[in-house]
Amino acid sequence: MRLFVALDLHEEIRQRIARFVEGVGEFAPQPRWVSPQSLHITLKFIGQSEQKDELCKALEGISAPPVELAFRGTGFFPTAHSARVFWIGVEADQRLAVLASEIDAALKPAGVTPESRAFSPHLTLARAGSGAPHNRSSDTPNRQFARLQQKLAALSPPDFGTMTAREFWLYESKTAPSGAIYTKLARFELKST
Repeated sequence: MRLFVALDLHEEIRQRIARFVEGVGEFAPQPRWVSPQSLHITLKFIGQSEQKDELCKALEGISAPPVELAFRGTGFFPTAHSARVFWIGVEADQRLAVLASEIDAALKPAGVTPESRAFSPHLTLARAGSGAPHNRSSDTPNRQFARLQQKLAALSPPDFGTMTAREFWLYESKTAPSGAIYTKLARFELKST
């Protein structure tokens, strides 16, 4: 199984993002757009693992409070010039990074490789399709998002609202011709202590 740990979105946030994508998607027809129902905030990518029960046991040991999240603005990874991913920004206080760190530490004894990069919360909306530069320098231009970037430059940064995350999930990811399909396998509560 291909697994990851993530926060789900409240439905009203998901609907605002879906309306936004309907309005701007035509300006970048080449990239693969993520289905609004698949949007999530990845806290830890696990990868291939058949140790679901062991992973769940490790995640059950996490004690963390609910997290306030704001969804504002957009951007491109790795840079606007060489954009391969279009994302929405996620703003949160230190509790979100601490939660991601605790998940990382809890899963290490189960053989999950710890993160080497700093946690950077975001919602991926689209990925550059075939013909995009892969494994190249971050300077390599990618024009698949050029019209979208022009459109966004003329608009105010979008604000999709705020929510309180009171749970996180272990997900399974399966690939399909229409894109990845995510299934929630287990729920873990975030509660104030």
